[in-house]
Amino acid sequence: MENKELVAKALSDALDGELKAEDLVNKIERPKNSTMGDLAFPTFILAKKFRKAPQQIATDIVEKINQENFDHVEAAGPYVNFFLDKSKYSANVIETILKEKNDYGKNNDGKGGNVTIDMSSPNIAKPISMGHLRSTVIGNSVANILTKNGYKPIKDNHLGDWGTQFGKLITAYLMWGNEEDVKKDPINNLVKYYVKFHKVDKEKPELDDVARDWFRKLENGDEEATKLWKWFREVSIDAFEKIYKKLGVSFDTYNGEAFYNDKLQGVVDDLDKKGLLSKSQGATIVDLDKYNLNPALILKSDGASLYITRDIATAIYRDQTYKPAMNLYVVGSEQTYYFKQLKAVLTEMGVPSAKDLHHIPFGLITVNGKKLSTRSGRIILLDEVLDDSIEIAKKQIADKNPDLPNKDEVAKEVGVGAIVFGDLQNEKINNIDFNLEDQLRFEGETGPYVQYARARAESILRKSGNTDFSASKKQLNDAESWNVIKLLNDFPQRVKMACAEFEPSVIAKYSLRLAKAFNKYYAHTKILEDNDQKDARLALVKSVSIVLKESLSLLGVKSPEEM
Repeated sequence: MENKELVAKALSDALDGELKAEDLVNKIERPKNSTMGDLAFPTFILAKKFRKAPQQIATDIVEKINQENFDHVEAAGPYVNFFLDKSKYSANVIETILKEKNDYGKNNDGKGGNVTIDMSSPNIAKPISMGHLRSTVIGNSVANILTKNGYKPIKDNHLGDWGTQFGKLITAYLMWGNEEDVKKDPINNLVKYYVKFHKVDKEKPELDDVARDWFRKLENGDEEATKLWKWFREVSIDAFEKIYKKLGVSFDTYNGEAFYNDKLQGVVDDLDKKGLLSKSQGATIVDLDKYNLNPALILKSDGASLYITRDIATAIYRDQTYKPAMNLYVVGSEQTYYFKQLKAVLTEMGVPSAKDLHHIPFGLITVNGKKLSTRSGRIILLDEVLDDSIEIAKKQIADKNPDLPNKDEVAKEVGVGAIVFGDLQNEKINNIDFNLEDQLRFEGETGPYVQYARARAESILRKSGNTDFSASKKQLNDAESWNVIKLLNDFPQRVKMACAEFEPSVIAKYSLRLAKAFNKYYAHTKILEDNDQKDARLALVKSVSIVLKESLSLLGVKSPEEM
């Protein structure tokens, strides 16, 4: 039984059932200071019902309450403070973790339901920059958290592989590019041509007409235009997958915008059949007044489709293909209004999963306070940042532990993990100003700090020579272990909370608290001292190692055994 439920039942019994346990459980608090108990119940809420002062109610409850499951219960002014039985509590927590191992915290709330996750979504023929980091790692972590909560995530990398920009790229390639250069270094050369187009276009605006003509050819299936487009797409995905592999991220589908070209007319016909279309200044719209939203523009006055036309087609395809319990879109917060419009249109169309469409917004990532832009040429390549981070980690390992086995692999896990954790420890809606040196520190609130805490736990276990804790006496009642035990017990609730809020930072911040509590325990306790507490302490260390590894795994971060 969860501790709050245990307290709520004891309170309900003491009140002779006048208040049910389920009505009391959400009123129970965690005191800020552990000397005031592990859980507390404020009696203010009962003053009117019982017509007594809260202090007297607290005293009356303590006199009647069954303290069998607690170390003791005491009244402190208007509060009833509960002190848990440390020995019994610690044994239960540790035994559960050692039995369930990596499944600790897992639940079946999702009942196997599919959840589509629209994430990452770079444009082909452009590099994956730091600007793509957030959607990619937030989406990947949300997928891991959903799996832990019993859902089946379907990660969809909805590539930007269609639009007028490809007319510009084809034009630029034919004017300044050559096949040999693209084969040698596809993405960097393609983006170089694209940037040059925008610079030259300022002096020669007639290039826009040429680009529009090439995109029109592409839309009409022109052989040369289609061949170039397919080539650009293939070399782009190859380059993307190398970066995703380095990040430890995979996808279930790469259906890009072009995949939905043949489905757009069906969207327009369906909207028309349902009587949802109207005209405004020559354009075709869906009125969304009832949702207090601006009209959704479905077709331009020249009949051209827009992003929302494709996104409606995408949502309908996902609905029909996967029958999702939820549709998630991990897209920047600047698109919040747009997703309200998309959800409203799909609701009007009667798409079953529309009610469970959720936009997962996130803040900007800047470098030295500046936004990143491919068009202006001000980009920072994610691949280069990952490589830089790995190199810094290698130097740190060479300085601190030059004889470390598999040090190149560990450097990769630490370097990449630092960047992923550095992003996810922030609440997703907050903006981030990226600083690589800060994220790679082994002290403070960083990924390497958590990884090192877990590696330290494994080091202690190796030194002990103990690998089997099944017969260990796991009762601990010392103050140093208590904060660690309570945090370990809290992990399943953190997993549920992270899922409910689509918020990886819940897990990242939890892992930091656990790492800090464990390091404090390590500093104050002679874990390997040969006495009757040794086996229990080692069982606790093993439990910490399991939960830290699983926490990092939910974030998409590896846990080296040695550092």
